[in-house]
Amino acid sequence: MKRSALAAGTGFIALAGIWAVPAFTQSGAAPARYTMDAGTMSGMAAMSGQGGMAAAMAMMKGGSGGPAHQLQLRLGSSQAPADTAKADHFMPNGAGLGASVPLIYTPAKGEAERVEPGQPGEVQTPRGKLYLFWGCGEHAGPGQPAVIDFAKLAKGQIPPDLYAAAVDIPEEWWITPTNSKTYGEWPNSRDSKVLTGRSSLLGAHKIVSSYAPQISFTLDQDFMAPLDMKSSRRPSGAWDLSWNGIGGATGYYAWVMSAKTDRRGEAAEMVWWTSSATRAFGGPMWDWLSPAAAARLVAAKTVMPATQTNCTVPAEVQAAGGEVMMANLSGFGPEKNFAYPPKPAKAAAWKPEWIARVRFRSTTMTMLGMDMGAMSMGSAADGDESTPPPAQAKPKCKGLAGIAKRAAGLCE
Repeated sequence: MKRSALAAGTGFIALAGIWAVPAFTQSGAAPARYTMDAGTMSGMAAMSGQGGMAAAMAMMKGGSGGPAHQLQLRLGSSQAPADTAKADHFMPNGAGLGASVPLIYTPAKGEAERVEPGQPGEVQTPRGKLYLFWGCGEHAGPGQPAVIDFAKLAKGQIPPDLYAAAVDIPEEWWITPTNSKTYGEWPNSRDSKVLTGRSSLLGAHKIVSSYAPQISFTLDQDFMAPLDMKSSRRPSGAWDLSWNGIGGATGYYAWVMSAKTDRRGEAAEMVWWTSSATRAFGGPMWDWLSPAAAARLVAAKTVMPATQTNCTVPAEVQAAGGEVMMANLSGFGPEKNFAYPPKPAKAAAWKPEWIARVRFRSTTMTMLGMDMGAMSMGSAADGDESTPPPAQAKPKCKGLAGIAKRAAGLCE
């Protein structure tokens, strides 16, 4: 069972790299751009924020392991620093990260080109076949599964109509080292502080750097509430998923991954199902989504609406997969935008000095049939929320083995 779970996790991350189709523009509308992506993680997804494998073992034994928070900060500028590149984000006291966190970029030794968000990573293509299913319902719809032979895929033989029609989301933009003259990010190798389940973003934020004007804004939106997903199996083999609706959600997206292993423990056959009503894999659903983007994806029936709190995984997914089925659910949330000078009502030639965006998301992960959500949320309900262990420097994840370790929080 442990081997199947590892293979499923490995396959998921590998496939995420293959299907992470770029869906966003790569530039913002100002010389200085700043983004905050704030996530709430529950169930097995909280492991990466609470000590990796140690947290997983404690959770499986019924120990406390409440929801965790994650934060990704990125600063991009068209300016070069006058001297040394330096940047700090000064936080509200409620964040629990001290007065500030440093924004730096330290590429790995020998790293020729940084992998951009939404683009395939350096992931070894797995062998075997992938069976794709989609849509909520007790049984799979017509034309399923779509079968992908990785050996053919590696040779460039991509099946026709593999991807669903792209949804145009022009307002989405990224900050990356390649579209910025100077770039900084947090978390990074210099700072080892971690957020806790009690961390709050409410209050004043200030970003001071040597290569961009000062960025200041006040947040009145905090981390989203944690998701609690439950599962139950029908006699047919279908799985019913249900979850708590959370405030501020703009839509939900679920996936299930399983794998059958060969004698060496490698994934020989993988099954991937998504809640999308159409065959839509990868792309923007891996990321934080603006409310406008979520609305377009809901209209395209790729993302489930915020009013939906259940979905059935077809019986054929269980029949085709391995004994361990990993399930993930993401709830996309609000977005806050700031700029200086503020955009006027009638802006014919608005040229802001800086723009900033804060996005929110809540994610949970579980193994079907195991009530991980109740375990992780129990401590919060009892008011007994332990502080995660101090973060330590982690090695870089390499190859498929590294992918599995990353899922357990053992490398980065």
